[in-house]
Amino acid sequence: MSSLGHQLATSVLVVGAGGSGLRAAIEVAEAGVSVIVVAKSMTENAPAAIGSAGPMRPAAGSEPDEVWQRHAAETLREGRLLADPHTAQAVARYAERGSQDTGRHSPRPERGGQVPRRSGHAHDSTACAGEQGGPGVHRALRIRAAELGIPVLTGVYVTRLLVDDGTVFGAYGFDLVDGSRYLTHADAVILATGGHTRIWRRTSSRRDESGGDAFRLATEAGARLRDPELVQFHPLGLVGPEHAAGLLLDEAVRDEGGVLLNNLGERFMTRYEPEHLERGSQDRVAAAVCTEIKAGRGTQAGGVWLDLSHLPRETVLTRLRQVHQSLLDVQTLDITRDPVEVTPTAQYSLGGVRVEPEDHSTEVTGLYVIGEAAGAPHGARRLRENALLELLAHGRIAGRAAAEYSARLTVQQRSPAAVRAAETDMTRLLAADGDQNVRALLRSVRHLMSEHAGVVRDEAGLAAGLDGLDGIEARTAHAGIHIDIGGLQDLAYAYDLRSTLLAARATLECARERRETRGGHHRSDHPDAGPGPGVALVWSPTTGVRREPVPPTRVADSMRDVSADAGSPRQPR
Repeated sequence: MSSLGHQLATSVLVVGAGGSGLRAAIEVAEAGVSVIVVAKSMTENAPAAIGSAGPMRPAAGSEPDEVWQRHAAETLREGRLLADPHTAQAVARYAERGSQDTGRHSPRPERGGQVPRRSGHAHDSTACAGEQGGPGVHRALRIRAAELGIPVLTGVYVTRLLVDDGTVFGAYGFDLVDGSRYLTHADAVILATGGHTRIWRRTSSRRDESGGDAFRLATEAGARLRDPELVQFHPLGLVGPEHAAGLLLDEAVRDEGGVLLNNLGERFMTRYEPEHLERGSQDRVAAAVCTEIKAGRGTQAGGVWLDLSHLPRETVLTRLRQVHQSLLDVQTLDITRDPVEVTPTAQYSLGGVRVEPEDHSTEVTGLYVIGEAAGAPHGARRLRENALLELLAHGRIAGRAAAEYSARLTVQQRSPAAVRAAETDMTRLLAADGDQNVRALLRSVRHLMSEHAGVVRDEAGLAAGLDGLDGIEARTAHAGIHIDIGGLQDLAYAYDLRSTLLAARATLECARERRETRGGHHRSDHPDAGPGPGVALVWSPTTGVRREPVPPTRVADSMRDVSADAGSPRQPR
């Protein structure tokens, strides 16, 4: 591995080239401030799902103040009182007044206009702008970034943020192809590397994303995490084949009348949600599926059956056209005749790095965190309308804040000692020659998290998970790194393992501390939500779990009866 590297300098460094990272970089560049984007992924594609929903918008037809306040109230209600109210209001206000910006970074609706979806919310406002809205937004952002001449360097793995006296001044990393090292000096750093859903065995994340990178980079720099135990599991992830495992089916298949069956052919949702059945909230349906599987009523591969064969063929071919075609492509399966095997799949990190809601800054001066890497925007459950609004809103807010922070600086922070520490850390890892394979250790963590901290959790399982994690961490002391003709992947996996272990410990410790069921966090031994407003769990490697009150909100009157809907699905008779 070459020690000769690249030395770069910029005002703002964005780590991550997903939607939120690109939106932040665009905001910085449009402010006339220099910006560089780096990403470990070798491609710049947006995450994909089968029939993924497009950009979401709040309901129209009301007074402007009423629209954004109602949207904020819906976000807080859906988050089961754990979302930060200031963050929720910022996204709602952005949605209300930023339609021009949202439209600028959104694809045009397909012919036929927007298709309303039944979301089950009190004020239904979900609309899909074409079946590939998410990727369409990402394409629009890439085009705008290119127009602005923003450098986007892919295949660069950031191993450490450079910090001196509580202030970030850049990042250190290496090229995944040739191994050359990167030293990037920056006034401000924006982390947009995704969440930690990759630490579970079944996930919709690609292999090189959402492994907890932001969690490790931020906490090593001196930041803390908030509510890492809160994770959204999608009930309809494909079980196979291997290349398609984890792909998510559009929620429209539930909206349009798809039914879930166990291996006995029973429509088991009648036992858990007799009123809403498969159209219940995503977290309740996922918990019900998980309960069926754990009770031995799942398929041999660990799933259940989603059946749409009772629907008119015309309905499937028109309303679920892309789902139908995609399953023909990946499984040669015709859902108008045959059921598809699905299982709960880790989809979205609701918790993340603790940030200030006003600008997404952290306890580390000059460090900002956005997107799925940031904690508190959604609380214990994500409002579907906010899926794309959030990344655009938070990217814009943090990008502007980072640009303004850089412009105010009169002195650039530097620390040769911090750079040497990053260099030494990588050199030591490269020399590791133990007998433990880092990829096998990663798989061990993912199996452990799936077994002990999946959709439904309890005290005994979480305690066993922490004990097992101690054992895996002990084995990492004997890990070996082998750089060969396969490239630098072993080194990347070693850093991935560090991130995964940290994210797993934070998740297990906070899940054990949250002794209640609230939104996507299901404790079978504590099936009810705690009284009153929720409590945020803040974690760091040095202090462990600390409890913080969620700030009060002015829209409390809009959230009455939230706790009545916060419990877990009823256990089967």
